[in-house]
Amino acid sequence: MKALIFSVIITFLLISCEVNPQPINYGNDACEYCQMTIVDRQHASQLVNTKGKAYNFDAIECMINYSKENNGTAYELYLINDFDNPGALIDATAAVYLISPQISSPMGANLSGFASEEAAKQVKEKFKGDLFNWKAINNKITK
Repeated sequence: MKALIFSVIITFLLISCEVNPQPINYGNDACEYCQMTIVDRQHASQLVNTKGKAYNFDAIECMINYSKENNGTAYELYLINDFDNPGALIDATAAVYLISPQISSPMGANLSGFASEEAAKQVKEKFKGDLFNWKAINNKITK
């Protein structure tokens, strides 16, 4: 009986600490960094720490600034919404970023993220701007 109770407790602990993206409740969740309500499905982002706690942001630059200011916290997942697939979270570290004055983002950096370089280049052809990888966009936003 003790083994069964122990197994149930261990299973519960493992399930409750799963590190996965969490749904963003658009129109209700507030940005962890600027406290604005998250409504834009093309520019929202999320950090998930090593214990599975999710932090939601209304813009990619809010997530980048928050993670820099809270660099003592270990984050397992860096996620952004895919500009071409609004509401779909993708790996921020593998994404390609476009800063274009012709595409407004919630906090004014005009920063959008894409799942692939090809997708970013297609949007850049239409709207102009500059492309960045994860490291370069972090350097640009936090300088």
